[in-house]
Amino acid sequence: MEKEKGSLDGVERVNSPGSDGRFNRRAITPEEAQRRVVAAARTVGSELAPLAESGGRRLAESLRATSDWPPFPRAGLDGYAVRAADTAGAAPDSPALLRAAAAVAAGELAAAALAPGMAARVMTGAAVPEGADAVVMLEQTAEASLAGGAAAVLVRAAALPGQNVAPRGEEFRLGSLLAEPGTLLRPGHAALLGTFGYADVPVYRRPRVAIFATGSELMPVEAPAAPGRIRDSNSAMVAWMAEQSGAVPWLCGTLPDDRAAVEEALHRAAEEADLIITTGGVSVGDYDVMACLLRELGAAATRVYGAEADAVRESGLLFNKVAMRPGSPTSAAIYEGKLLLCLSGNPGACFVGFELFARPALLAMQGCASPLPRKITAKLALSVSKGSPHIRFVRSRLRYGDDGIIYADPLAFSKSSMMASIADAEGLVIIPAGPQGLEAGEWAQVMLLPT
Repeated sequence: MEKEKGSLDGVERVNSPGSDGRFNRRAITPEEAQRRVVAAARTVGSELAPLAESGGRRLAESLRATSDWPPFPRAGLDGYAVRAADTAGAAPDSPALLRAAAAVAAGELAAAALAPGMAARVMTGAAVPEGADAVVMLEQTAEASLAGGAAAVLVRAAALPGQNVAPRGEEFRLGSLLAEPGTLLRPGHAALLGTFGYADVPVYRRPRVAIFATGSELMPVEAPAAPGRIRDSNSAMVAWMAEQSGAVPWLCGTLPDDRAAVEEALHRAAEEADLIITTGGVSVGDYDVMACLLRELGAAATRVYGAEADAVRESGLLFNKVAMRPGSPTSAAIYEGKLLLCLSGNPGACFVGFELFARPALLAMQGCASPLPRKITAKLALSVSKGSPHIRFVRSRLRYGDDGIIYADPLAFSKSSMMASIADAEGLVIIPAGPQGLEAGEWAQVMLLPT
């Protein structure tokens, strides 16, 4: 793509020579489109959330151990704390006889250090008395008495230093890193953070996503069927996907095929939302109002493509065509300082466009270091023989074969406008552009979908 004469380095006009169609569209690769969207996704602010309510959120700060862990030598099981040297040579037929000290329960400390020739009963998790260096399991001991009736214990197995004792700081030292910014907090993190006293956790705010469906033919989901009209099936799907990505969906209803109404709605959304998503209206029909709006953004402003979101201007077109199927009209722009993603109105294409662009943008907004979808290699169970000038993303199920290989089963009803297979899709098989597709038995990359 040629730069406009006199433009700054790195500044690119989307309506450059070689663009196609009356909307001056020039297709870019899905990878480049993802790069531009992620670069434009500005990180949202942070807030404190109660530990019990922070699950599924992303950490906004590095958290570190506030003490050694364990904070003291800890018994790994019920038994007797001993000095290993006092049990040397002990065996079932010749046990070591040790004087019994006071027992130590979990949550308590021994009243005194363990003297040579003594053993102290300890419970799992209890602090091992000073002087002891091993714990003998209860099953290898027996109660006894010394002359005069003093309590004692018979140890029937020799202990080794460190046996059944978790030393202080075995897992963490004071200041050790627990989790980095952008970490998705899972149930295991709750135990970890609770251990170190994090009653409130610094997490990224949930991005607010404004969701619009465009098209005068759309009706609310609850409306009765009407000739020539269809219910808005995309908004709820996008809302669920946004929530699955850690965001807060904001359903803004439908937009008519009226330029002034669309601009007013987008202006209101840009004041409150972190991301604006529209579905439909991005093709090349006479009434595709979003395509018209994007064309003017491309003509009026330029976009600096850099690694930092600070390079994004207040308004500008990122792209208005992607070399992919389904969803080639998918577009993106900066509108009044907010990222605007315009997805196809066809349900299948809308679904794919969200996974490729919206989900990575939302993850990047929450500090995720690797926001792009994870890919695996799988063997095709069915052929996708037809060629295409653009890369294709085919909805598929995944299964493990008896041979231990992961197989991808392309689903029926996978056309852009079809929705029957969306609910069953576990991955998107990536079919490279070319005169022919892939045959059954060939290896293919598969983009994994969240479950």
